[in-house]
Amino acid sequence: MKKIFPIIIFGLSLAAKAQIGQPWIHDPSTIAECDGKYYTFGTGGGGLISDDGWSWHSGGVRPGGGAAPDVIKINGRYLVIYGATGGGLGGGHNGRILTMWNKTLDPSSPDFRYTEPVEVASSDGLEDNDAIDPGVLLDPTDGRMWVSYGTYFGNIRLIELDPKTGCRMKGNKAVDVAIDCEATDLIYRDGYYYLLGTHGTCCDGVNSTYNIVCGRSRKVTGPYIDNVGRSMMEGGGKMVAGAEPRRVGAGHFGRTVIDDGVEVASFHYEADFDRSGHSVLAVRPLLWRNGWPEVGHQFRDGTYSILSCRRGYALELAVDFVRIEQKNRMGWHNIDAEKPLERIPDQTLDEVKATWPSGETGVRAGDNMFRPHQLWSIKAVPEAGGYLSNPYFSITVAGTGRALCATADMEVVSSPLFTGDDCQLWRIEQLTDGSFRIMPKAIPGKEGLNTEYVLYSIGDSTPTLAPYDFDNDNSKWTFLGQ
Repeated sequence: MKKIFPIIIFGLSLAAKAQIGQPWIHDPSTIAECDGKYYTFGTGGGGLISDDGWSWHSGGVRPGGGAAPDVIKINGRYLVIYGATGGGLGGGHNGRILTMWNKTLDPSSPDFRYTEPVEVASSDGLEDNDAIDPGVLLDPTDGRMWVSYGTYFGNIRLIELDPKTGCRMKGNKAVDVAIDCEATDLIYRDGYYYLLGTHGTCCDGVNSTYNIVCGRSRKVTGPYIDNVGRSMMEGGGKMVAGAEPRRVGAGHFGRTVIDDGVEVASFHYEADFDRSGHSVLAVRPLLWRNGWPEVGHQFRDGTYSILSCRRGYALELAVDFVRIEQKNRMGWHNIDAEKPLERIPDQTLDEVKATWPSGETGVRAGDNMFRPHQLWSIKAVPEAGGYLSNPYFSITVAGTGRALCATADMEVVSSPLFTGDDCQLWRIEQLTDGSFRIMPKAIPGKEGLNTEYVLYSIGDSTPTLAPYDFDNDNSKWTFLGQ
């Protein structure tokens, strides 16, 4: 059984920012990568583009209008699927699901050209189904392609498409797999198929109650059962993502696998209270607990102890340990119960900093004592860009400018001053087990962004830089907030 390493934060708000820029979107598709950029499409046509996964702007192109698209890359081409009508739009539930292909998602490319849309499902407005809100899965076990679709108006249905053409498989009959949800998506992980559906009320701004739930099955056709044994055909579903402070209406789930053990969920919040109640794109860490998906929180600024999962030792400045003098110290066996208790203050930075070297200083790991040389101030550096789910961060010894820095010889040191150089910027990503990987944005002498090397415990007391390995606790850290 894999360990779970939750982030432990005391006294810090978990309220997270939405993606920056202008991330206005409703019913976003799963995020797709194309030629180094990220794309997502939404209801009404068009979509968003990001160069780094953190800052988003309009510019994505998707013809056909309609609602709630999804997108998937298959053999070098992109399949886009969307609902042409339905969902009560225009007063009816007579919907159509359409697919079309493109070689690229970049509208400036000479290869950018969508094929004519092909209908793969429909509803007549009277049956127990509404053909809208498609979600697509390419089964990694056998290469077959499945689409779930539907709304509260009837059942959620499952159909099979041909991954070579994007057309409905000849003779395929739809299977009902859920009720009481909409905007479904299918994913596969570790022998289970997961059906994620959006429950609650939508399209009501700050009063929307949208939330994302799921069930799982050993077979793609179901039955999909939740964590307490309820079938999704009976309204069951385990919570995956709900509201967070000042953002409500989580809906339209998408999963992106970044690396082994590094996954994110994308969806919209119906209303961001800090952005005029607009519907915004959200990208959050995706955790897996006991075989169930759970959307986590973005990493936040704060003062932390940074603890190695190898041993639990704290990352610290390599300086001499300064003892705290304790007055009237008595052994545990010689306590005067009548004497008033005295609060012993924390050791302060002013009490110890004069003993520290003034220049570049080594970094090590040791027993966590919550001392000044073990406390790190972590702050977002928004002007430095970001990645899927967060901006880059500075990591400095709290109360000082001493910055954690990657070196050309693949080590880490504390520089006397934070300058904003890429070697002093850090990517902090929560892993699927709840722990974190900490990566320098760049390493001196190596070209481009670093996507391989992480802060690594080569020994109990020796942090260094080494290739990321999700199966090795040397690659993993946790944060204890102050």
